[in-house]
Amino acid sequence: MSAAAGVGFRSERGPVLISLMVSMALVALDATVLATAVPSIVDSLGGFSSFPWLFSVYLLAQAVTVPVYAKLSDTLGRKPVMLAGISIFLAGSVLAGLAWSMPVLIACRLIQGLGAGAIQPATATIAGDIYTVEERARAQGYLSGVWAVAAVLGPALGGLFSQFASWRWIFFVNVPICIVAMVLLARSYHENVERRRVHIDYPGAVLLAGGMSLLILAVLEGGQAWAWDSPPSIGGFTIGAACVAGFVMVERRTADPVLPLWVLSRRLLLTTTLVSLGVGAVLIGLSSYVPTFLEGSIGTVPLLAGLAVAAQSIGWPIASSFSGRVYMRHGFRSTSMLGMAVIVAGALALVIASARPNVWVVACCCLLIGAGLGFASTPAIVAAQSSVGWGQRGVVTGSNMLARAIGSSVGVAIFGAVANSIVASTGLGPTDPATIVASARGVFLAVLASGILGLAAAAAMPRSVAVVP
Repeated sequence: MSAAAGVGFRSERGPVLISLMVSMALVALDATVLATAVPSIVDSLGGFSSFPWLFSVYLLAQAVTVPVYAKLSDTLGRKPVMLAGISIFLAGSVLAGLAWSMPVLIACRLIQGLGAGAIQPATATIAGDIYTVEERARAQGYLSGVWAVAAVLGPALGGLFSQFASWRWIFFVNVPICIVAMVLLARSYHENVERRRVHIDYPGAVLLAGGMSLLILAVLEGGQAWAWDSPPSIGGFTIGAACVAGFVMVERRTADPVLPLWVLSRRLLLTTTLVSLGVGAVLIGLSSYVPTFLEGSIGTVPLLAGLAVAAQSIGWPIASSFSGRVYMRHGFRSTSMLGMAVIVAGALALVIASARPNVWVVACCCLLIGAGLGFASTPAIVAAQSSVGWGQRGVVTGSNMLARAIGSSVGVAIFGAVANSIVASTGLGPTDPATIVASARGVFLAVLASGILGLAAAAAMPRSVAVVP
C-alpha cells in the first residue's frame, strides 16, 4: 500500500487505522475486563484455586506464539495472519462464554491467547508498513490510546456484566468486535505479497514454543503453585533451557528460521529488545501492585485504585504521539533515553510517596511513568522496524513484542518474590496495612531498578539508524 499524507481517521489510510484499533481493542479489553468478573466466575463454576490460570495460560499462549506468527506474516503477508488470529480469538471467546467448568474455561482462554498472539504483533507491523518513520509515532499513539480506553472501560464492563447480566457476556461481547474488525480489515487493507514457496521451520517452532512455555510457566508459577526447589520448578527450568538450546542449534542450520538469530546479533535490535524487556517489567509492576497497595494501605475502593493505575495508560498514548517530533529532531536513542529517565523519575517518586499513601499522588506518579513508557517504547520499536525491509519487519516486531511479554512474566516472579520475602520478614500477616506498605515499597524499588536497566539499554542504542524504506 502506498503511503498517503496524514495520520487519522479522515486520511486515505483512516479505514485501515480504524480496523487496526478495533483489532487491538480485542486484546486490550480482554486484558482488563476479566479481573473484576473473577468472583462471579468462581461462584458460577467453582475452582477458586485454579482461577489464576485464567490469566497465566492466556499470557503464556500469547507470548510463545508471537515469534511464529511474526515469521508467518513475513512469509504469507500480514492480512491472512491477522484474519486467522481474529478468527481463533473469536472461536475462543464463544467457547469461553459457553464454558461449564473452570478447566474448560481455562482451555478456552488458551485458545484466546493463541489468537491474541497473532493480533498484537500483526497490528504493529501493519502500522509500520503503511506509515512513514515520522508518522509511525502518531500511529502508535492511536494504538496506545486503545489501551488507555480499555484500562478504564474494561474493569467497568466486567463489573457491569457480572452484576447486572452474566459474566459470560464479557466473552460474548467480543463476537461483534471480532466481526467488525475482520470486515474492516478485509475491505480496507490491501497488500502486495511476493508469492514464494513457504518453508515452515517446524522443529524450530516446536522447540521455541515448548522451551518458552516451560520457562515462562516455571517463572509464573514458581513460589506460587509450587516451591522454587520443587521437581516441577527444576524440571520446567531444565527442560525449557534444553529446548531453547536445541532451538539455537536448529536455527543455525535451517535455511528459513522461525526466529533468525541475527535479530539478537545486531546492536540496534538487541538494545531495543532490552528496552522492551524493561518496559514489560515496569508495566506489570504497576498494574499488579498499585491497586493492592492503595486498597490495603488506606482502604481505597477498587474502582478508584484501578483508575489510579490507569493513569499510566493516559500518559502513554499522549507521549507516544509526540515522540515522533522528538526522535525526528534528536534521534531514536536520545528519545528512548528521555523516556526511560522519566520512568526512573516517576518510579523514584512512587517509592518516596509510598511512605504516605495518597491516591492522587500515586496517580500522578503513574501518569508520569506512563509518559516515560510512551517516549521510551515507541522510538525503540519504530527504530527496529525502520532498520529492516518488509520481509523482515514482522520478525523484528514479533521479537520486540516477545521481549515485552517475557519482561512481564519475569517481572511477575521477581516482584512476587520481593513482596513475599518482605511479608515473611515482618511477621504481621499479608493483610496488615504496614506490611502492605512495606512490600509495595519493595516492589516499587524493583520497578525503579527495572527502569534503570532500561535506561542503560537505551543508552547502548546506536546514535544513528540506517532507515530502510
